[in-house]
Amino acid sequence: MGKITAGLLCVAIMGSSGCVFDKDNKSANKTDTQLRELISDAGLTGNPAAGRDIASILDPKAQLGMQLFFSKALGGDQDSACVSCHHPALGGGDGLSLPLGVGADNTDLLGPGRERSGSVLPNVPRNAPTTFNIALWDQVLFHDGRVESLSKIPGKNGSAGAIRTPDSAPGTADSNAGANLTVAQSRFPVTSAAEMRGASFEFGNSNQTVRDHLAARLADTGAGSGELSTPDADGIAGDDWQAAFEEVYKGEADVANLISYARIADAIGAYENSQVFVDNPWKAYVEGDNSALSAAQKRGAMLFFRAADDGGAGCANCHRGDFFTDEKFHNIAMIQIGEGKGDGANNDDDFGRFRESKELKDKYAFRTPTLLNIEVTGPYGHAGAYNNLQDVIRHHLNPQNAIDDFFASALTWCHNIAQLSEVADCDALYTHAEDNTRSALTLLTDLQDKGLSKLQNISLDNAQVEDLVAFMQALTDPCVKSTSCIGQWIPDTSTTGAAGLQINAEDANMQPLLHN
Repeated sequence: MGKITAGLLCVAIMGSSGCVFDKDNKSANKTDTQLRELISDAGLTGNPAAGRDIASILDPKAQLGMQLFFSKALGGDQDSACVSCHHPALGGGDGLSLPLGVGADNTDLLGPGRERSGSVLPNVPRNAPTTFNIALWDQVLFHDGRVESLSKIPGKNGSAGAIRTPDSAPGTADSNAGANLTVAQSRFPVTSAAEMRGASFEFGNSNQTVRDHLAARLADTGAGSGELSTPDADGIAGDDWQAAFEEVYKGEADVANLISYARIADAIGAYENSQVFVDNPWKAYVEGDNSALSAAQKRGAMLFFRAADDGGAGCANCHRGDFFTDEKFHNIAMIQIGEGKGDGANNDDDFGRFRESKELKDKYAFRTPTLLNIEVTGPYGHAGAYNNLQDVIRHHLNPQNAIDDFFASALTWCHNIAQLSEVADCDALYTHAEDNTRSALTLLTDLQDKGLSKLQNISLDNAQVEDLVAFMQALTDPCVKSTSCIGQWIPDTSTTGAAGLQINAEDANMQPLLHN
C-alpha cells in the first residue's frame, strides 16, 4: 500500500469535517509557535514580581497601613483619605476621569456620583493612577515622575539608593524620602490642598509642617492635641492609634514618640506594596499553558508584540517587559481636559515631564502606564479623557484622527467623558482643552517627522482593535474582580475604625463598594 498523506488519512478516518479540525489545529499550533518566539525574543517570564520582596497584606505593618489609608484622620479637614482616590474596588483608583478631592458632600461615596457642593466637576488636575502593583515600579512614580529613584536598579522599587521627591531639587536626594518609591510618594497627597490637605489646614506652611501636624493629631500631642473627637472610638481602653502603632513599632522607639509621619508613610507604603496582582491568564500562557488564552487574545498578543513594519501595532515599543512599561515618558498627544497644572499662556495646560526636566523633548510627555489590570483601571490618560480601551488604542494608532473625532462637537465634546456626560455648556468648562491638546499634537508630529517618537501611525481594522482589547483583558488578575479576594485589602466595614474616622465606601446607589 502506498504512502497516505495526513490530509487523506483524516478524510479516511473522520470525514471531511476532520480535515477542517486538523487544519484548525495546525493553525493554532502555528500561532502558539510564533507567539512563543515573540515571547522569547522579548525575554519575558510572565511574572514581573519574581525575585522581589513583596509585602503581605496579612503583615501587621500592612494592616496598620490599611487603617491609615482608609482614615480621614490624615485629611487636613478630616473629610478625605488616601482611599478617597485609590479604592481597591475601583481598580486602585477612583473610577473618575479627574478626582474631586477634598470637600465631598458625602465623604464615603467614592467613584461615579461623588460630588462637591452638588457638582461633579473635579478639583484635582490629573487622573488618579492605580495603586495596584505599585511595588513593581523601579524608576519613577506619578504621571510626571516627580518621585524618582536615582539608582533605578531593577527589582528594588527604589530601595537600593537615593530617591528624589518634590521636597528636593531635581536630581537631588531627599534624605527623608523613606525606604522605597512607594513610601516616598505616600508623603505627598496629604500636602496637596486639592487632594487631602484642604485650603486652610497649615496654610502657607511647609510640607513637613503639614506632616508633623498630622502625626501629632494621631498621637494626640502638640499641635494636634485634642483634634480627634473620639480617640477611643473602638471601645478598647487607650488611644486607638497609639495602640495600633505600638503593635508594629514598639521595638523601635519609646512609646511617647512612636507616632511620626515617617512611620505613617512606612506603614502606608507596606499596605500599597502588598497590592501585587499579577496572576493573570497571560502569565499562565507565558509559563506554558497554551489553553490559557483565547484565539482572539492570541491574535491580539501577536499584534501587540510585533513591530509595525512586521504587520503589528508596535505596542511593545513602550509597553515592554513583564511589567508592560518602559517607565519612560512619551508625548502621545493625549487629550488634555480639566484645570491643568498652571502651564501655558492661559495657565490651564499640563506640560507633563517638562515640569520636572525643563527639556523641550519632555513637553507633554507622561509616564508610560503599566497595562497589568488595565481592564479595571480606567478612565485612561493623564487627564482621564477616555472611558474605554478601544478609544485609547485608536488614539495610539492615529492621534490626529482621534483628536479630531473627540472635539468634533465643539459645544458638547465633554459628553464623551462619563464623569461630565450630564454637564451642560461643555464649551464653557475648559475653553482651551482643544487648543492645549493640539499643541501637544504639533510637538508630537514634529517628533515623528524627525524620527524621534516611538509612536507610529498604524492602520488596523475594528476586528484587530477588538483583538488588542481581548489581549489586554488577559492581563487582568481575577482577584481584582472578586469580592472575596480584593476584600482582603478593605478593612472591616462593620466598624468605623480608629478614632471613628474610617471611610466605609459606598457607590452612588448607597451600596457598599466591594468590587469593580
